[in-house]
Amino acid sequence: MTAVTAMDKPRRLEPFGPSAALSLGVELELQLVNTHDYDLAPYADDMLRLMAAHKLPGSVVPEVTSSMIEISTGVCTSSAQVLAELTQMRNALVKSADKLNIAVVGGGTHPFQQWHERRIYDKPRFKELSSLYGYLSKQFTIFGQHVHVGCPDADTALLLLHRLSRYIPHFIALSASSPYVQGHDTAFDSARLNSVFAFPLSGRAPFALTWGEFERFFDKMTRTGVVKSMKDFYWDIRPKPEFGTVEIRVFDTPLTIEHAAALAGYVQSLSAWLMRDAPFMPVEDDYLVYTYNRFQACRFGLDAVYVDPASGEHMALREHIMLTLRAVERHAAGLGATSAIQLLRGDVNRNHNDARWLRELQSRERLLAEVIRQAAFKFSGRSN
Repeated sequence: MTAVTAMDKPRRLEPFGPSAALSLGVELELQLVNTHDYDLAPYADDMLRLMAAHKLPGSVVPEVTSSMIEISTGVCTSSAQVLAELTQMRNALVKSADKLNIAVVGGGTHPFQQWHERRIYDKPRFKELSSLYGYLSKQFTIFGQHVHVGCPDADTALLLLHRLSRYIPHFIALSASSPYVQGHDTAFDSARLNSVFAFPLSGRAPFALTWGEFERFFDKMTRTGVVKSMKDFYWDIRPKPEFGTVEIRVFDTPLTIEHAAALAGYVQSLSAWLMRDAPFMPVEDDYLVYTYNRFQACRFGLDAVYVDPASGEHMALREHIMLTLRAVERHAAGLGATSAIQLLRGDVNRNHNDARWLRELQSRERLLAEVIRQAAFKFSGRSN
């Protein structure tokens, strides 16, 4: 099957539907593991059946392979609401998993699963993707957090998208939770994004600051037959016109829902600062250092070097994160996100992210299955 026939028929870009400015939506892709050796287990159908019995605020859907499941909040006004909804959904997941004698785990990669053992979930789009992308589809058994932030109009969304691009390294380093792949320490804090980068339509969005410019780009791409809809773009940040949002896609799934909600609070606070204070105007040259900064954050996490795209100054990424956290404090207070900022500031002060937690645990246990067992317990929210 070729790219031209793989997806739906080409269509024009749908209009950008405005949403409440700074509203939030969070999606989490989660691992389903057995409780024998803590390898991935193909239990998505069973989990979906059990979860359907629960009245939940968002949605629960399958993902590309059958050992994955995705939960999504509804439209939220604050990170506290995000946490409340994720808590309700997490508790239902854990209860359902207990009935199946499996466990649910966060993290950006499963540390020792073998990609060739995965099964593509039986859904037409996933089957089409498998036919188009071959083994990459099974290697896409990776787990991310997506954060949507509402925008009042299309041009505001594109301006926010390109301003947020300077903070992609922050998002990567703060959420990094994928140091292990197929039983090996990759030396990356976020190895997950290396798998995303293998797809031809990944990376950064084109530099367009008006919806008219973006529509012209989209029309050119659809005429090539390579792209049929916005779903075909795997960009780090992309507009989501049907929701009226900008969607940030670089986060690894955190090990806890508390961390996931804190990251959403950071995105909301940062977006408020960028929308209301307009501290800078994005330019195409911002992207000269984009890939370098992205790589640094994936490889070294909070120990990365950050290159300021405007000044060219090199500094420690953790230092730039701390400067940014201070800059958004006033907006965070107004949005009820102060606790989210404090949680992330504590991580940076301790130079600690989920990747470090996983490595420290493995250094003690010397058994990745035990690491996953403890990560599943951590995600469950159960006390000792």
